[in-house]
Amino acid sequence: MSLWWLSRFHVALLPVWAPWDFSFSWFFSAAFSLLWYWIGYRRTPIAERPRPWRTLLFLIGLGSIYAVLQTRFEYLAEHMFFLNRFQHVIMHHLGPFLMALAWPWPTIVRGMPGFVRRTIDSAPVLYLLHIARQPFLAAFLFVGLIALWLIPAVHFRAMINPDLYLLMNWTMVGDGLLFWSLVLDPRARKEAGISFGVRAALAVGVMFPQILIGAIIALSRRDLYDFYAWCGRIYPSIGPLDDQHLGGLIVWIPPAMMSAVALLLVLNALRLQELRAEKQPAGGGIAASRWTG
Repeated sequence: MSLWWLSRFHVALLPVWAPWDFSFSWFFSAAFSLLWYWIGYRRTPIAERPRPWRTLLFLIGLGSIYAVLQTRFEYLAEHMFFLNRFQHVIMHHLGPFLMALAWPWPTIVRGMPGFVRRTIDSAPVLYLLHIARQPFLAAFLFVGLIALWLIPAVHFRAMINPDLYLLMNWTMVGDGLLFWSLVLDPRARKEAGISFGVRAALAVGVMFPQILIGAIIALSRRDLYDFYAWCGRIYPSIGPLDDQHLGGLIVWIPPAMMSAVALLLVLNALRLQELRAEKQPAGGGIAASRWTG
């Protein structure tokens, strides 16, 4: 409550790392994710705990999303288009990418209270997740939501409407987590529900529409996003077209690079899966562990 009160009435007194516009939803989402991860980590047998590098990736991913949404950076992102695009790359790509690569979900679920776990394991929630994890739909939502919020008229309304602005940011983070958790799922096909080939195709397939969207914005010769002229750019030396061109390059280049990295990670996961399969006993034999327990 103190953070909300300060950001509401005395924002000038807060340091740059404090919230510019405090959001209960972002604050408690980050706080409970950390809390449940810690509890789940402690409940996990030592031999089965996530490796330190996975924990570090989870913390960096979650921290980066929080940093662009609940610090003074959010004010900058509301007054420069290219910083807004940088913010969305963190929310939709880098942060969810690192969290999915860390694969913290079993640990977080293990740390949740019983009633929350039962809700997540309920039939309606599992059904919705099953639908959302369909490859074509996941790719369509991943690219489609980016395109939707970049339509100039829609973008303008989202930036002036606090509720729509919150919805825009939540869809970016939620969809990013959904998509990258599907592509970077380290499990075999039986547990994950899709093959490594489909995951690789998803990583590559979303690259080209994003390149096209970024190119359209970067190469445009007119100001598409006049919201930033109305609200006042924080850096007057960067003109509207320069601001827009930088934003288009951010939409164009970093996501394409991350798709390439995702493809390499999927191929490496396939290689590791094949190595594990080779170490298993042949199908016709009987492993000692099956009858010794």
